[in-house]
Amino acid sequence: MPAASPLAGAKALATFATASAARRFGWTNVLERANRPVVALSDMQPVTAAWWRERRTLPGEFHYLALGDSTGQGIGASTPGRSYVGQLAERIEEHLGAPIRVTNLCFSGATSYLCARDQLPRAAGPLAAAPDLVTLDIGANDIADWDPVAYHRHLRLILDALPAHTVLGEVPCFHLPWNERKVGEANRILHRIAADRGLAVVPIHAATRARGLAGVLTEFAEDAFHPNDRGYEIWAETFWPFVRARVDAVRGSAMRGEGHAVAAGHEAARAGDPASPV
Repeated sequence: MPAASPLAGAKALATFATASAARRFGWTNVLERANRPVVALSDMQPVTAAWWRERRTLPGEFHYLALGDSTGQGIGASTPGRSYVGQLAERIEEHLGAPIRVTNLCFSGATSYLCARDQLPRAAGPLAAAPDLVTLDIGANDIADWDPVAYHRHLRLILDALPAHTVLGEVPCFHLPWNERKVGEANRILHRIAADRGLAVVPIHAATRARGLAGVLTEFAEDAFHPNDRGYEIWAETFWPFVRARVDAVRGSAMRGEGHAVAAGHEAARAGDPASPV
């Protein structure tokens, strides 16, 4: 899918810089004007939440459960289905050749604390039903008020409740030196906790950092923070090898189960009638 124009990206960066300066120097009127793109994207939240609630009602044998923040919800995308979660769901359906069921509990502004407090209770039912795939990407909103001890505690709490096949995404690159130090610390914590549990970690930070200035100018929404459709495609492409491996493992297990059922039927036929064909 096409990226946004570099001119649009430059305008978004200028607006972001203006808002930062206005906030610092108390220029209320300037801040109000500069924040209009942010407000517009905030207005998307009820729409995206309703879209995902409706998506949850669609049937499918394969069940995908997603937890995380606004990137999973799809803020900044042209439609919620163009979030990385939506694009992954589409890829899974193409790979399986069948519709899948998606429970997306991601919500805008979620920190690791809010994910543990609000999303885990809502995930209890889906987790009890043993979803085939679980993805989690959380931590970007922790950076603004960074507390490594709290992040460590909350991430452990979340992952303790999730299955061993959970696919965990890194905190993305912020492209801002004063935030990248915090992001690096967050991802080191994330990798240590994941290693303790044998979890797959998706290198979202490396993938987003590698996009460089071109990515900054063409792969972000008008708030210069959330990805646009093309930015989310980069996320989905980075997640996909890990997700595809899980999908193939589930499919292989199902095929082995069918094979065992056929073999059991043959054994029953032999027991009931020695002449029965197999």
